[in-house]
Amino acid sequence: MEKQYFVLDLKDDAATIDAYKKWHMAGAVPEQVTKSIRGADIEELEIFLAGNRLVMVLTPGPHYNSEAKATADEANPDVQKWETLMWRFQKQLPFARPDQKWVPMERIYALSQQ
Repeated sequence: MEKQYFVLDLKDDAATIDAYKKWHMAGAVPEQVTKSIRGADIEELEIFLAGNRLVMVLTPGPHYNSEAKATADEANPDVQKWETLMWRFQKQLPFARPDQKWVPMERIYALSQQ
């Protein structure tokens, strides 16, 4: 599988952005949340920040299944607690579906294909 890219905004407030960054420092994310990511066969997950815009890069392993991950997350109280906490900092993009946080990005250019 190829890498997957997602976008989401943070509330445009310096203190909010700083707090969100602190929650994502090494060792700050709850162990059970990290365990759920690794347990879903996600080989790497990175989040990049520019202003208040976030880009998440997900590198799936060969057995990764996004639907199974979503179902497992809904049933995991630790993940739900984390998602509720993170939603205090995040804001939905205007073009997102009502039930959507992270919006998948579409690749429109690759140098390797030129």
